[in-house]
Amino acid sequence: MCILIFVGTNGETYFNTATLVSCVRNFPKSRGPVVGILKGFAGLGGAILTQIYAVIHSPDHASLIFMIAVAPAMVIIALMFIIRPVGGDKQVRPSDGLSFSCVYSICLILAAYLMGVMLVEDFIDVSQNVIIIFTVILFVILIIPIVIPIYLSFTQEPRVVPEEEALLSQSGDQGPGRSEHGDGQEIIFSEAEEEKSKGVDLLPALEKQKRIGQLQVRLAEGAVRIKRRRGPRRGEDFTLVQALIKADFWLMFFSLLFGSGSGLTVIDNLGQMSQSLGYENTHVFVSMISIWNFLGRIGGGYFSEIIVRDNAYPRHAAMAIAQVVMAFGHFFFAMGWPGAVYIGTLLVGLGYGAHWAIVPAAASELFGLKNFGALYNFLIIANPAGSLVFSGLIASSIYDMEAEKQAQQPHERRLMASVLTRFLNMDEPLKCEGTICFFLTSLIMSGLCIVAAVLSMILVYRTKTVYANLYGRSRT
Repeated sequence: MCILIFVGTNGETYFNTATLVSCVRNFPKSRGPVVGILKGFAGLGGAILTQIYAVIHSPDHASLIFMIAVAPAMVIIALMFIIRPVGGDKQVRPSDGLSFSCVYSICLILAAYLMGVMLVEDFIDVSQNVIIIFTVILFVILIIPIVIPIYLSFTQEPRVVPEEEALLSQSGDQGPGRSEHGDGQEIIFSEAEEEKSKGVDLLPALEKQKRIGQLQVRLAEGAVRIKRRRGPRRGEDFTLVQALIKADFWLMFFSLLFGSGSGLTVIDNLGQMSQSLGYENTHVFVSMISIWNFLGRIGGGYFSEIIVRDNAYPRHAAMAIAQVVMAFGHFFFAMGWPGAVYIGTLLVGLGYGAHWAIVPAAASELFGLKNFGALYNFLIIANPAGSLVFSGLIASSIYDMEAEKQAQQPHERRLMASVLTRFLNMDEPLKCEGTICFFLTSLIMSGLCIVAAVLSMILVYRTKTVYANLYGRSRT
């Protein structure tokens, strides 16, 4: 079983990396929406497969495992014959913005539909025919996005937009005023900006360009200063080793560790959390947090793209907002007020999902696309590491401690319990009831989210200039 889980989870990592790297390269000017949609469906996949399994309606769990093993492979094999490269990472369609908006709308419709179907199936005893109808409608909504590329293929030819290529030159090609020798030395022709006199800026545009051109010629002939490069700058292509010595990379890593780790702790323990607060249908909250997780990924990508495109501001500002939202969600879980589980599930699900739309896009912008696969897969180590520490150690230890306290009942209660009841329950794990079970854990998770938000804002402060250079020119 351990070997099968190892192969399965690493297989997921492989196609996760392949799809992210390919799509971010093909749509570099829409990184937020692309990552949000891809990671969103990764979060929604469980709810989709659950609905499909409801049609099978088999008590044999082997049917579910067989479906999960075979169905994704069949879909991939079927689609590999119709998916084609879009022409490299410099092809940008003018219709990209509208196309992604349409896909976003379909995603929101799909999430709302799945939420409604889950609630109906949980609270109403529906017949098998109704479940089949629900599933058929689900497939129709899933197929609708295919209409967009088919329509574009027949209505317009791919066209390169010159102004859209500015961002790509930052991470792959050398800048227009830069030349590099084979010995690793870099000639900076942009020093003409430093050598020109102050009066040049007051000249007409043509005369100014002529003067700067003359300065560049003189610099190239013999007055060029040469300096040796000391690694890439932020916004250029980094290797994993080069990124590991950068403070920005580790700020992003620990921000993801605290934020996503605390969110995954809720997901891992949501059944026990809702049970301790007196809810019986715990699977409803598990389904709900899957939907909120999906909407967080979709919304996080869209919202962060607005911050970047409209304001040329670092994408991690959206991350800080998501982490503050998660902190409030953990606080609601800690208080255990009536209905607080619904609010906490909403806030934590949205915030947790936003991490997986923002981090990949931000990593590709700060450290380039050339080695994006290695960089991204190192960053996501923060997710299982956070779960191991926060869920496996902190949450479980506190829960067991509170359960043991409740098990030590007063002497009068122990006398009232029958010998048979104690015998039947002696092998059952201890259970904790009440808000005290996860009170301290939730407060700790809330504090960790605040720390993560502070780290994200430090990263925002450090990378403001980078984003201004990457996106400021495209706005002007």
